[in-house]
Amino acid sequence: MHTFLLMVVWAILSGAISDTQQADVETLMDNVVVLRVPSFTGSMVHVPLTCGEAFQNEPVFWKKNGQELNPPLQGNQVQVLVEEMKGGNYTCHLSPSGGYLNHTLILIQLNPDNRTVILENREGGHIHCSAPNYTGSFHCSWKRTALRSDASVVLVKAERFTEDISCELDGDASGVRCQDAHCPYKEEQHRISVTVYIRSHARLEAYTKSFYLREIVRPAKLPNLHISDGKVFSWDYPDTWEKPCTFFGLQFEVKLVHSGHPCNSDNQIINITTDATKYEVGVKTKKYVFCVRAQDKFTRGPWSHWSQCTVNKHNVAC
Repeated sequence: MHTFLLMVVWAILSGAISDTQQADVETLMDNVVVLRVPSFTGSMVHVPLTCGEAFQNEPVFWKKNGQELNPPLQGNQVQVLVEEMKGGNYTCHLSPSGGYLNHTLILIQLNPDNRTVILENREGGHIHCSAPNYTGSFHCSWKRTALRSDASVVLVKAERFTEDISCELDGDASGVRCQDAHCPYKEEQHRISVTVYIRSHARLEAYTKSFYLREIVRPAKLPNLHISDGKVFSWDYPDTWEKPCTFFGLQFEVKLVHSGHPCNSDNQIINITTDATKYEVGVKTKKYVFCVRAQDKFTRGPWSHWSQCTVNKHNVAC
């Protein structure tokens, strides 16, 4: 019986030690430490914390998530045992009720990070990126799952090869706008990589999207769509599109769909592709919807959203 108990205890300790040895403790950014563990279950990791060199000879006291630790933890340099998902924000103070000095946020991430639960996996992945032209400005967005709607973004990193790209988080923290310094006339040699670090309580997940700018450039909706002579539709290049248009050419998909149907309907009368910014309709029907959208002529990137006119005999609404 005693032998069996010793074997059980040894198995438990071995598992804890194994998880500790396999844990990867890294500094993600100032005041944020990440424990990358192979499993949330049974992991036990000792994490060293330092309040700061300036407080080396001070009677430093530690709290976790604003609460005093039991037993109390004191000292400028300490170790805390983090079990499974029980990370948190460790703050140091000059006394148990003293003012704040510094903090370290400990987050836990699966390694490999292949069981994501924070962001929705929509068509095309967790992160969706688009750009209106080749000037280097692009926007990426994501959507939290219903059960993790309160998850907060810890860090967004964007880079092309070894160069960092500056980004600004949206007000609702569901997207980011970035500006790449890449020359629009130069052939892209390296992909842009955007990584979003987002946490729900102590759980951290990282999501990465990699792309060439040419793969995400989506022209804006075509402006100034109108009809003349009762049958010739015309439109302009988007104001946001790159100039000169001869170098950054667009092609246009023109569709006529039956009255009452949306532009993406298969119930179509005509569907052609053209380089011209006008199209003469030569059908007998007097009720239809005229639709047109644009795409980069050379890269065959994403299509713009549809611009449309509804024709009802002599009445045209664009």
